[in-house]
Amino acid sequence: MTEKTPWSLQEFETRIRDMERFYHINHPYHVMMHEGTLNKEQIRGWVANRFYYQINIPLKDAAIMANCPNRDTRAQWIQRIIDHDGAPGETGGIEAWLQLGEAVGLTREEVLSEEHVLPGVRFAVDAYVNFARRADWHEAASSSLTELFAPKIHQQRLDNWPAHYPWIDPKGLSYFQKRLSEARRDVEHGLRITLSWYKTREQQEKMIRILKFKLDILWTMADAMHMAYVHEMPPYFTVES
Repeated sequence: MTEKTPWSLQEFETRIRDMERFYHINHPYHVMMHEGTLNKEQIRGWVANRFYYQINIPLKDAAIMANCPNRDTRAQWIQRIIDHDGAPGETGGIEAWLQLGEAVGLTREEVLSEEHVLPGVRFAVDAYVNFARRADWHEAASSSLTELFAPKIHQQRLDNWPAHYPWIDPKGLSYFQKRLSEARRDVEHGLRITLSWYKTREQQEKMIRILKFKLDILWTMADAMHMAYVHEMPPYFTVES
């Protein structure tokens, strides 16, 4: 059996970028968000559930660093944790998301309590963190390349939310503005790692499957929210309290 020819770096990157079609920007929940047809409860539900993802990003990145023996990579990757957790005297993305929660009408305590986090969202996020803990650090790093597609969705919110959702305090949108530059920087680093590590066609195809796994995580989170807040079928809705 003849071994498959590896993709060139250009083709490999093109195939990675082509995975955008599976990004949750195309999920009905996010399409509704973009079109301005979500109601207040649906926006608040998304913010509260997405917070669980936000607070787990530093745990995911810490797991990647713990498995990475390369000092230079760790020295650069640690910035991702600082971006979310903040640094002494500085606030990070998690604080910015709490401010977003307040901007949409949730209390800080309500968001921090995780009382609105759906089981499907929790299960998906936990699966991602566990993957990062167990996987080879190169593979876990590659899974973060969904950030290739993130600037577009952040820009959509900055462009559309003030018009579609005037009841949201614009001060709460700072997280999206902040991530525009951070995501592009992270993508550049992640792409360098990915394009240099996966050499054979088999390895390259595995990386595409890993990226699809991460895209599945994000899509599954949106599925859970769509069921609960659009179809009004929250978990255990058939069970009497």
